Amino acid sequence: MTTITPLDETNKVQVSKDQEHEDHRLFGLVAFLVADGMTFAGFFAAYLTFKSVNPLLPDAVYELELPLPTLNTVLLLVSSATFHRASKALKISDSKECQRWLMITAGLGLAFLISQMFEYFTLPFGLTDNLYASTFYALTGFHGLHVTLGAFMILIVWWQARSPGGRITSENQFPLEAAELYWHFVDGIWVILFIILYLL
Repeated sequence: MTTITPLDETNKVQVSKDQEHEDHRLFGLVAFLVADGMTFAGFFAAYLTFKSVNPLLPDAVYELELPLPTLNTVLLLVSSATFHRASKALKISDSKECQRWLMITAGLGLAFLISQMFEYFTLPFGLTDNLYASTFYALTGFHGLHVTLGAFMILIVWWQARSPGGRITSENQFPLEAAELYWHFVDGIWVILFIILYLL
């Protein structure tokens, strides 16, 4: 007769480890950003198409001013640097320094949104004037929505990085890393947007 012996603790641990799933969160985030980037690419293509095949009438040519968009570009590029500083602070378990840089980053994002709203109120055309105007507002507004969501994410990470009691630590950095990757993506999209809308 064959006897069945219960698994010892070593085998149980081995089975438990074999059943663990790999962490695919980063893959999921990258897949989302690629899909989001394709949406922006569609907006860019639509804008360039409308601009080339549907030229505006001579009396409807709109010259976009550069000072505010240039300021916005500087704000977002600096915010990427401050977010990176927050990430470096978390790696050495300096939660206070991390929170400080996160709050600065969120403030820069808010400054960007205020500057963009001011630009909207000073533009010489409205949302429904023509295809060019509609695409301009849709593209910049869609990006502004991403900045708004990113700023909320930063504030959530800021709260979760508090010490003691915060869930984001040097041992659990993924939430901050995910928010940072998203923020760098949004900043990169703005640089492309700035070149296409304001420089071409």
